[in-house]
Amino acid sequence: MTTFQRARSEEQRAARRRAILGTAAAMLTQMPVAELSLNELSRRVGLAKSNVLNYFESREAVLLELAAAELEHWVDDLTSALGDISPDDPIAERAELLVSNLVSTLAGRPVFCDLISSQAAVLERNVSTEVVLAYKRAAVVSLTRMVEAVVRALPEIGADGATRLLSSGSLLAGAIWTHSHPAPPVLEAYEADPTLAPLRMEFRPALTDALTTLLQGLLPR
Repeated sequence: MTTFQRARSEEQRAARRRAILGTAAAMLTQMPVAELSLNELSRRVGLAKSNVLNYFESREAVLLELAAAELEHWVDDLTSALGDISPDDPIAERAELLVSNLVSTLAGRPVFCDLISSQAAVLERNVSTEVVLAYKRAAVVSLTRMVEAVVRALPEIGADGATRLLSSGSLLAGAIWTHSHPAPPVLEAYEADPTLAPLRMEFRPALTDALTTLLQGLLPR
């Protein structure tokens, strides 16, 4: 825990915001979004809860800004991975590689997956219009970069198809992440009754199936 003195300059305020965000990011590597409380965040960052609220209007505002940063990092991962796809390869091969890279880069960022699984129901509640605008504008920039990368790898679906793939794909990823990371009692139920196996979901194969189906509907016939 770090103990801060009163911030008296813009540089000090910016450092305080970075410390809050960095502490929250570290906490999310140890616990799910649902368990991160403003009280514990304040304790770990070394500030009173009221002081944290001087920098972020709510717990959700902290998490939404983290989501924007995580989205940008995922875009970097994805655009780098898609750069290895040759436009000269058969369309079926490029489509398979596209889905594979989408799934692997998402699976490699569990904090981001947890954040997007909570976005509409949690992160976008208890925040002001200004906070939402900042997040959505950053998301549009990230989406534009991803669309360009997808179109380079698979020009057959065009910008509209790429936008639909990425927008719907992120919703699928969030939902599948939630169902593939159930609470302990649910896991215990699966272990106790093998007949429940068809209901048990694993993130990578389930998302691969969902994105493959979605992409097949977007490809030209």
